[in-house]
Amino acid sequence: MTSTQAAGAASTIYMIVMLVIMFALMYFLMIRPQKKEQKRVTAMLNDMEVGDAIVTTGGFYGVIIDITDEDVIVEFGNNKNCRIPMKKAAIAEVEKASDATA
Repeated sequence: MTSTQAAGAASTIYMIVMLVIMFALMYFLMIRPQKKEQKRVTAMLNDMEVGDAIVTTGGFYGVIIDITDEDVIVEFGNNKNCRIPMKKAAIAEVEKASDATA
């Protein structure tokens, strides 16, 4: 093996190590936090109950009146006739009814 072949082999190994480090860094900076946030949102939506206060992705505040598998019926404001069905995915934040009274 000549010195040029050894240098070529060393640079190939160095390039492979750098690619592995780059993919590991991308996983820990981008993919892992996104999965963690997705698990948090899924848990929040699964723990919703009737009477919880919510904030929609549009910024509206309301109270959950009814829950189905994919939809919720939300009452907005003091007007008891303002009830709107919406997808669970449109809910940004949930405040439990027990936390609001405490």
